[in-house]
Amino acid sequence: MSVIYDTIAIQEILPHRFPFLLVDKIIELEPRTRIVGIKQVTMNEPFFAGHFPGAPVMPGVLQIEALAQVGAILALREFEDRDAKIPFFSGIEGAKFRKPVLPGDTLVLEVTALRTGSRVQKMRGVAMVDGQVTTEAEIMSVIADRPTR
Repeated sequence: MSVIYDTIAIQEILPHRFPFLLVDKIIELEPRTRIVGIKQVTMNEPFFAGHFPGAPVMPGVLQIEALAQVGAILALREFEDRDAKIPFFSGIEGAKFRKPVLPGDTLVLEVTALRTGSRVQKMRGVAMVDGQVTTEAEIMSVIADRPTR
């Protein structure tokens, strides 16, 4: 499996940081069309402390967030001024949670662009473990100017 973007390169594109950066590497990329990322799910994830003690399961909403982050990489890499941009969720449709994601799983995050523009993005995301779908959804986002302080 070749790595197109490692964690360092991902942080040059996304504004997310630990503990909320939920993608470790990008392994496939068709610009403006499709992207595949990987999240190595470890027992050290902070959310496992409360979800659920003794029976750790990665929250479905965080799987959708991981899909959104992979989609944001697909979108933001097209912006020359991406340091001045920030992606915001604007909608989630048809979310389905099919199988639990557990510590030790390799979560494969595949996102396909349905509509891309200079501001609005719509993508279909599918998360899988060992080829089995765990979560799927259509994700809409707006690429906005990053607030300055």
